[in-house]
Amino acid sequence: MKITFLGGGNMANAMIGGLVKTGFSASDIAVIELGAQGRARLRLVYGVRCYEAPSAAAFDCDAVLLSVKPQQMREACMPLPNFLKQQLIISIAAGLRMADVSRWLGGYGKIVRAMPNTPALVGAGITGLCASPAVSMAERLGAERILQSVGNTVWIADEAKMDAVTAISGSGPAYVFLFIEALQQAANELGLTPGQARQLSIDTVLGAAKLASQSDEAASVLRERVTSKGGTTEAALRTMAERGVKEGFVAGVLAANSRGRELGELLGKDG
Repeated sequence: MKITFLGGGNMANAMIGGLVKTGFSASDIAVIELGAQGRARLRLVYGVRCYEAPSAAAFDCDAVLLSVKPQQMREACMPLPNFLKQQLIISIAAGLRMADVSRWLGGYGKIVRAMPNTPALVGAGITGLCASPAVSMAERLGAERILQSVGNTVWIADEAKMDAVTAISGSGPAYVFLFIEALQQAANELGLTPGQARQLSIDTVLGAAKLASQSDEAASVLRERVTSKGGTTEAALRTMAERGVKEGFVAGVLAANSRGRELGELLGKDG
């Protein structure tokens, strides 16, 4: 499978690294990147083909991965209809709807919308995928194979739910980082060194997530197992409940979902 990236930023770098690591040939990967330094780095690190602008050679591929910023997507898509010949389009631009991308591509229909998250940078991402009706099963599998180079994938049938995916997993790493930050602050206030606070906090989150991933039981059950009656965990959770931690967390995610819908409408405008 030949893949062309439109944009060579951080996520594109992560995906290219993952693709090469999982067996894709560097000679089958091309990147259209405006910055000379970015092109030089991509050639040096991965050995991929790089182009300064769209061209027939750059679009000699099976899939085109749109990896420019959402605010730049409309302008970046303008020259592409001249080069599209039934390639699969995969957009990883947060918030952009397939109908808007299709319109900017002159009505092109074979589009997959993808929402990877930043742990993809270390091969531990999770990506929500949604396909337009014109995408075949073979093309869906191809998109899945590409995104699985940087982590797991989950298919979403209704594109309207992609805002929820963004709110949960796209923004989710920031919620986890906030939790780690809070744990470290508490550890520091309790007299532990910054190094101890960092290791204890990060390893606790890693271990708990691994335990949850390997268990068939609900997170609530795992939480209850750690919470002895009258113990330290119960005291902590009771105080957190009094402060409305869980309710505030859920409300925050719902706010992210609402903002995602708003951004989709805003970013999809032509003027």
